[in-house]
Amino acid sequence: MITVHFVQPDGSRQDVEADEGMTVMEIAREANVPGILAECGGGAICSTCHVHIGAEWIATFPGRQPTEEMLLEMAPGHDEYSRLSCQIELGAEHDGLVVRIPEEQPEY
Repeated sequence: MITVHFVQPDGSRQDVEADEGMTVMEIAREANVPGILAECGGGAICSTCHVHIGAEWIATFPGRQPTEEMLLEMAPGHDEYSRLSCQIELGAEHDGLVVRIPEEQPEY
C-alpha cells in the first residue's frame, strides 16, 4: 500500500491509502477527495483533475505529454508542478506523495 497526502487550499489534509498502479485521480475519486472533479473520468480530455505535485516528487514521474501540456494551459493557476491527476500512475516509490488541490478547477 501507498499513502498519498491530499492537501486542500485551506491547508487541511486527507491521507489516503491506495494500491500501486492506480492513478492519483482514481485514488481521489474513491476517497471522495474534494476538488478533483475528473469530469472526463480519466480520459485526458479535460483538465478538471488538475493538481500540484510537491516539488520534491515531480522528478519521480515521467514528463508531461503534449496533450497534458495543452490541457493544463486551460487550468487556473497551473505552474511547473501542475499535472493531470489521471495521468499520474503510482508506484512503490511514491509512498508519502504530497498532492496539492488547486483553489479552482476549470468549468466546462
